[in-house]
Amino acid sequence: MPTTPPAFTGLSAFPLTPADEAGRVDTDALQRLLSRVVEAKTNSIGLLGSTGTYMYLSREERRRAVEAAVECVGGKLPLIVGVGTLRTDDAVALARDAAAAGAHALLLAPVSYTPLTEEEAFRHFEAVAAATDLPLSIYNNPSTTHFSFSEALIGRLAGLANVSAVKMPLPKGGDFSGEIARLRAATPANFAIGYSGDWECPHALLAGADCWYSVVAGLFPKPALALTRAAISGNAEETARLDTSFHPLWQLFKTHGSLRVVYAAANLMGITKAQPPRPVLPLGSEAVRDIEAAISLLKD
Repeated sequence: MPTTPPAFTGLSAFPLTPADEAGRVDTDALQRLLSRVVEAKTNSIGLLGSTGTYMYLSREERRRAVEAAVECVGGKLPLIVGVGTLRTDDAVALARDAAAAGAHALLLAPVSYTPLTEEEAFRHFEAVAAATDLPLSIYNNPSTTHFSFSEALIGRLAGLANVSAVKMPLPKGGDFSGEIARLRAATPANFAIGYSGDWECPHALLAGADCWYSVVAGLFPKPALALTRAAISGNAEETARLDTSFHPLWQLFKTHGSLRVVYAAANLMGITKAQPPRPVLPLGSEAVRDIEAAISLLKD
């Protein structure tokens, strides 16, 4: 039986992709972010996810980002690369670019202006999964794509060669155990189930999820890794204790959106001066003061 790809287990850190106003990636700043993650020894890196603003970058700049990441990471950690885009042929090309540059796995969101049917989403994933030999994770992110995967569709996709994992949003009502059980019943034994939505992901791990796809780990990999390990070990008390220091940051994520918050935090930490891609605007001074106070609680 095939084993679960290690890229889709444990803690996957999703960093920013710093770029200038014209959308040219600052590879030096990107490598500074990645070096922190490599030093912390998370389980994988998620490049060009939503926090990595993949939809705001050209194919050329995405390729430059992957090449810079591969150069920095040097095979020390598995590198998952997001390849979502509007057209299927373009997503296939992005997948091939990532594979040629040295990525270890792919992440695909069904991005579309016209709402997709389940059959359209399936055919999209079928084409991209067949484009390379890399394991691929389904990116179920209805808040940005406006497409929500049914459990039946996830089960169908899990039958495709190379489709090895799913990155889920937080379940309604917080029923991680129930949702994970249903997904396990619909997918092969080696299929990995992970979650994003940082403020609830420790609970997902306690409930038996395979992976935390983490925004905060892109900036604070060491405390995020400690929290991950406590949750995976089933130590609810230690998980709650470690999670407390993140609570002010979680609240800011909910209030302002994690993307705006991590840009401000990265600026405060001196890692990059890059701002969010327009039309997303940087946060004002009052919010930045709150972010500074929140990140002071995290020992990295």
